[in-house]
Amino acid sequence: MGDVAMTVPVLRALTEKYPNIQLTVLTKKSFAPIFNGLANVEVKEADVKNRHKGLIGLWRLYKELKPLQLEAIADLHNVLRSRILKKYFSLERVPFAQIDKGRKGKKALTRPKNKIFEQLKTTHERYADVFAELGFPIDLTTAKPLVRIQLSEKVLGLVPQDTKKWVGIAPFAAHEGKMYPLEATEEIIKQLKNTDKYKILLFGGGTKEVQVLEGLSQRHQNVECMAGKLNLAEELQLISNLDVMLSMDSGNAHMAANYGIPVVTLWGVTHPYAGFYPFGQPMENALMADREVYPLIPTSVYGNKVPEGYENAMKTIKPKDVLERLMVILERRATNN
Repeated sequence: MGDVAMTVPVLRALTEKYPNIQLTVLTKKSFAPIFNGLANVEVKEADVKNRHKGLIGLWRLYKELKPLQLEAIADLHNVLRSRILKKYFSLERVPFAQIDKGRKGKKALTRPKNKIFEQLKTTHERYADVFAELGFPIDLTTAKPLVRIQLSEKVLGLVPQDTKKWVGIAPFAAHEGKMYPLEATEEIIKQLKNTDKYKILLFGGGTKEVQVLEGLSQRHQNVECMAGKLNLAEELQLISNLDVMLSMDSGNAHMAANYGIPVVTLWGVTHPYAGFYPFGQPMENALMADREVYPLIPTSVYGNKVPEGYENAMKTIKPKDVLERLMVILERRATNN
């Protein structure tokens, strides 16, 4: 989901510069709300688990796409499925550009020996390169945030509007190596709650995560669990109205950034240098594990490789430092408002 969300600023810049372009985004049906608010963009479902599964399914997908009379295809994924589609579209000689994921540079950044610790091209820049190859160069500095979404009656029923600032917290990630210790997250929640200035909204998914977040909300006032109560479109409504989001290196960070919401990100065994930093966010909003103590960081691009002894890398990010960064942002927004 994070990779999909990262396409939004690029597509926004593209449609702003080329207003006559019509884009069809091929993605999972569940991800379609991510593209709401983008002009000249429609979503086509890729049902890769059923209807479009395997070679026959991809051929079926190709036949379904043909009537769109596509003039060019930007492959922002570059996986086996999209490479097979490229073969099919070559029958019609449709221009087909694919992302260069920079695997060599990422391998050098994450390897334990002879590590080359330097900023790589961002994923947003890699997406933009694909469109440039197709003849549509863009300047990402012109990308505007999506417009804040009006809250529905359902969302307002769960989170009534009041004078408190809204703080989103998304404490989970796909891999343990990217997750802040829950007790440290709860300490941050306690400190924010004690000010009586903030409403804290917890985001996550999956049965286990919902149970954990419900437990947190029941133990603290002004803390609401949103997990399991909203679909993605409704979550995006809420995210677009936050005052700040605290997130791991995960999809919630990117979705909040798409709406111009300040995002504080916490980084364990991954690192912004790999190119997955939320769009338009100042680097001071990234709090990272101590590389003097854990010099092999980043150990992987996605956080799925945690060397022995690196299980506690996230603990070097102190709750007081996270709170300080959040408070700077919240006080600035209070002053501006």
